[in-house]
Amino acid sequence: MPGDLVLGPLLRHVDGSSAAVWVQTSRAAEVSVRLDDDEDGERVWRARTFGVHGHHYALVEVDGLRPGERTAYQVLVDDEVAWPSGDEGFPPSTVRATPEEGPVRLAFGSCRTSVPHDAVHHVSHGVDALRAYALAVRDGEKGPLGTEPDLLLLLGDQVYADSTTPAMQDFIAARRDLDQDPGPELADYDEYAELYRLAWGDPALRWLFSWLPSLMIFDDHDVRDDWNTSVRWREEMEATSWWHGRIVAGLGSYWVYQHLGNLSRRERAADPLWVELLRRQEASPDEEADLTEAVDAFAERADREPTSYRWSYTHPLGRSHLVVVDSRAARQLEPGDRSMLDHEEMRWLDDQLTGGHEHLLVATSLPFLLPRGLHHLEAWDEAVSEGGWGRRLVGVGEWLRQELDLEHWGAFSRSFDRVTRMVDEVADGERGPAPSSVLFLSGDVHHSYVTEVERTTGSRVLQLVCSPIRNPLPRVMRAVVAGMSHAARPLGTLLASSAQVPDPRWRWHGVAGPWFDNNLALLEIDGEDLRAAWVGGRILGGEHDRPRLTTVADLSLDVPPVGSEHRPALAHVHPGVVGGLRGRVRRLRERVADRGR
Repeated sequence: MPGDLVLGPLLRHVDGSSAAVWVQTSRAAEVSVRLDDDEDGERVWRARTFGVHGHHYALVEVDGLRPGERTAYQVLVDDEVAWPSGDEGFPPSTVRATPEEGPVRLAFGSCRTSVPHDAVHHVSHGVDALRAYALAVRDGEKGPLGTEPDLLLLLGDQVYADSTTPAMQDFIAARRDLDQDPGPELADYDEYAELYRLAWGDPALRWLFSWLPSLMIFDDHDVRDDWNTSVRWREEMEATSWWHGRIVAGLGSYWVYQHLGNLSRRERAADPLWVELLRRQEASPDEEADLTEAVDAFAERADREPTSYRWSYTHPLGRSHLVVVDSRAARQLEPGDRSMLDHEEMRWLDDQLTGGHEHLLVATSLPFLLPRGLHHLEAWDEAVSEGGWGRRLVGVGEWLRQELDLEHWGAFSRSFDRVTRMVDEVADGERGPAPSSVLFLSGDVHHSYVTEVERTTGSRVLQLVCSPIRNPLPRVMRAVVAGMSHAARPLGTLLASSAQVPDPRWRWHGVAGPWFDNNLALLEIDGEDLRAAWVGGRILGGEHDRPRLTTVADLSLDVPPVGSEHRPALAHVHPGVVGGLRGRVRRLRERVADRGR
């Protein structure tokens, strides 16, 4: 029955012959995925649910698919059709195995709050760019790339455990006193389960997730603001009465809701929790395996011993390659030996950054390249926090770090330097044939932009940032961020020099942006050609339930043949996208006309 599905189906890891379909059900059951195609007739794959803290989940592994073929599917719970329910008004959900050749199209973004889609919240939180895109595709719009993406990459803050909505707070208040710690923040696994239900339960999003394969990585708000900023931050959290429950629930639920679906069949077969689940299901095939204590023990150890588990992963993109980096849980925080990635994780990344790909994509929730002045400011603060201005100012540096969120790659100078060396070696052909480009994909900072590293030959090195999907900065803060991006450069350079912080090996500059509204980025890789667009939603005619898709930016990114001299021109704006003063005037006229309707 339709009510048997709490969440899903989510189409997760897909390759050339297999796909993973994830669901949450309302009870213990057998879940089936049924395909009906012309050549093979009806085919069915089954999996029993497993339980975690009284909630029920299944991941159905579908195999034997043909590359590039798209086939409609149904989800059954105990042999009763649960999806589609028949009343959503959306096209059929489909699965498409990765084609062997052709362009690759990727949607990505970060930072999405889960509030209603009405007039009040469209003012306070803006239009949900992901939902606007889903509704546009449902109605036959293809967006600026002219076709749907092959993959959705969510780069952090998929849920906000520390900044909850009224609906989430009502759920919490029904269970415990909001005046007791941790107040309106999340305390345990049940509250995380409700948070995910609120985040992913919208009909348009459920349909989008059912046919668009998705990969994910966490950022701080999936657990708590500034997660793993410093040793001092961890000590402050561990001194509370509630942090242990939060981090165990946060990491445990992340494995269930987000990370499990990131893995290929081969990677799942080596995952310790998945292996334990299969062992228990084999021992009692007719009963639901309860994984509660195993998930809790795993999450507790993953926090206490970060090297015990790897959240980073890789994913093939045709002839290109995607490396998704955990820049939160794998941090090494000891003063004097701070690193964005601990030694084992850094070695793993070193192994993944190789040539031989058409393009090499590196996804990290935190932008690798901030505006250079802000980068210098973060490097200076790191030095002050470690005694660069004397021991008396160490506390000031730590206070600034937490209050101003000075915790990006620039605040881990040695890590930044080491990764730039790796990337230079890739771009210069020292780790195999140089790719056409090395692309960093990031989110986190609540504005979107494009950055280029200043190189003259070898691979082009670019960074594309998309944030937020739905959580815009107040207009006053937008002005502050825009001003700091420029004003911080001389100040940051001066401060970094005063603390004897060496200049970074790279020089880089902004190419396009910043854009502050809610956005979803679309990237097309077609041989050596790159095209990137940022889309959002706009309310016309008071239709708050059906925002219109708008194109914020649409750029062709020059990628000259490897080894040739780089041209200075990089981003070409596609016709139909009007920027600058003309664009603002046109959008103002559209808003005035809309009010007159």
